[in-house]
Amino acid sequence: MIEFAILNNRKRALIALIHSVVFLGVAVHGFLAPKAGVLHGSGLVGDYVLLGIYSIVASILAWLVSISRGSTERLYFALCTCSASFGLLRTILGDPTLPAAQFLRVATLALAVAVGAWILRSFPIPAQQDAARE
Repeated sequence: MIEFAILNNRKRALIALIHSVVFLGVAVHGFLAPKAGVLHGSGLVGDYVLLGIYSIVASILAWLVSISRGSTERLYFALCTCSASFGLLRTILGDPTLPAAQFLRVATLALAVAVGAWILRSFPIPAQQDAARE
């Protein structure tokens, strides 16, 4: 059986997958809202809040990569970390300086959703567990 340190049951894997899908939606929505970047923009308070959020999220996800056990789980968290890091770079530098950040953020999250679904499918469905016990 595949061993996981963090996503060690179906419920945790489902919650992680839901988060990935939601943030994929946020990243896709980012295509409609171009970023000037903190370095090149007006430096609005919202940009600094996003900067703090992305810094915290990327740091936590990098820590999760370091404590994850299996290669599949590590890949999942690495993809999420890359996405958050691209969001951080996009917030700092803006779309004109780093145009690929938007695309890479969406691509890494799409891959994270695929890997998250794969992890979720590795756990038996609860009804199958009950049937196996009988």
